[in-house]
Amino acid sequence: MTAAQQTIHVGGEWRAALSGDARRIIDPADSTAFAVVAEGGVRDTDDAVAAARAAFDAGAWPRTPVAERAALLRRVADRLERDRERIGALESRDAGKTLEEGRTDVDCVRDAFRYFADLVEKESAERVVDAGSPDVHSVVVHEPVGVCALITPWNYPILQASWKIAPALAAGNTFVIKPSEITPLSTVALVELLLEAGLPLGAANIVTGPGHTVGARLAEHPDVDLISFTGGLVSGTKVARAAAEGVKKVALELGGKNPNIVFADACATPEGFDTAVDQALNAAFIHSGQVCSAGSRLIVEEPLRDRFVAELSRRAELIRLGRGTDPGVECGPLVSAAQRVRTEEYVASALAEGAVLRAGGVRPDGPGFFYRPTVLDRCHRGMRVVREEVFGPVLTVETFRTEEEAVALGNDTEYGLAGAVWTADEERAGRVAGLLRHGTVWINDFHPYLPQAEWGGFGKSGIGRELGPTGLAEYREAKHVYRNLAPRPVRWFAGGHDDGGGQADAGGQDDGGARNDGGARNERHEERA
Repeated sequence: MTAAQQTIHVGGEWRAALSGDARRIIDPADSTAFAVVAEGGVRDTDDAVAAARAAFDAGAWPRTPVAERAALLRRVADRLERDRERIGALESRDAGKTLEEGRTDVDCVRDAFRYFADLVEKESAERVVDAGSPDVHSVVVHEPVGVCALITPWNYPILQASWKIAPALAAGNTFVIKPSEITPLSTVALVELLLEAGLPLGAANIVTGPGHTVGARLAEHPDVDLISFTGGLVSGTKVARAAAEGVKKVALELGGKNPNIVFADACATPEGFDTAVDQALNAAFIHSGQVCSAGSRLIVEEPLRDRFVAELSRRAELIRLGRGTDPGVECGPLVSAAQRVRTEEYVASALAEGAVLRAGGVRPDGPGFFYRPTVLDRCHRGMRVVREEVFGPVLTVETFRTEEEAVALGNDTEYGLAGAVWTADEERAGRVAGLLRHGTVWINDFHPYLPQAEWGGFGKSGIGRELGPTGLAEYREAKHVYRNLAPRPVRWFAGGHDDGGGQADAGGQDDGGARNDGGARNERHEERA
């Protein structure tokens, strides 16, 4: 790790905040401070943007050949593989997740860098456009957007950073990244790996600090060309408003309230029942439910509900909580005291509104920000806990009787990030998946994603996509280059041509200058002598 407090990197220099302010990083497993980072502010942010601007306008990276950019991304991937244990443990301690989750996150980051390295090499060729004339050569090329402001959340710090950094660099951009002030350490480590891999100075800049100063300044800064933000809906709308003032490109991923729809036929066999229950636990409680795509809404067919909820609740009570690096731990703490209080408030409101507590709903004894995985039965759409994103280990249960009702419940949300359907009926699976208005729909599974497939949501889950070819396109500008190989006068205006009688053609235009709908000249007559 960089020396304590020197976690701001600007133009090739690691430094402390100009104000001298610092922040303690808290281990959520025992509530103790274990690291100190710089608490950057507006001046640090302005310096970082200036460095990224200079690196883009006059530096080497935007002009580096595609093959060399791809090679650097692969070197970063190799270093992530080398440092898997170190960074995985750092992520586990900082964010509170299990060590295996931390290791898996590092693997996914490695895969993202390799994917975008391969993709940019395949998709960088210019596209020839048929202009309808042998005298025209027309192509579309792709160029980097410019200076990118990347703002990431606290739940998947290094993973979300990679989904932005890898395509931004692949496309030739420079950037300033602001990780969450709660969990910044793995992003600092990732920037160190970028520099070790040979990224030119100034192309990568990081400012550790709070959203209301650093994040807000990045969103409004006149020298930022693109803002990519992952986080909550309230903060996301502020970012979008600031981006609109500057007419900047913006990409937003703002979470979800994701349905997990289980039809009774999926549980017709013991194996099917066991799998659906197991996956419902995984959907709701991995990383203590602090996942934007968490399956926090279980929507189960009415005849199956009592049996399914009973077994689900029994297993939820057996989930082993503890420090993520301890052997046998299945679920870590919430990221902060504030997040636990927020979770408790949602559970209390649900019980007041008529929900039935089937499991959890309590703090275990001992230090840290732990909260038992909670199952709330007899829920309905009028409850806050069903409508709003809790971001904690809370699963609500709703029921349906018909396929149409299941789809209606699944779509009855202002979000639209992800959802799942469980059924043994292939035709039903296809129908329901096609009708769900969510950016990702799993059939008989939950949570897997692929770096080559787009990720993002409908409705208030955000704007734009990460990953996949569209994830690279977010960081590029398309430019049309039209070359006339045989230029000659257009004769559009009167007075520019005399055909012997001193009169231009009717309308002031020579026949040879007529244009077709595509804008290319339509040479319908031979050019006059």
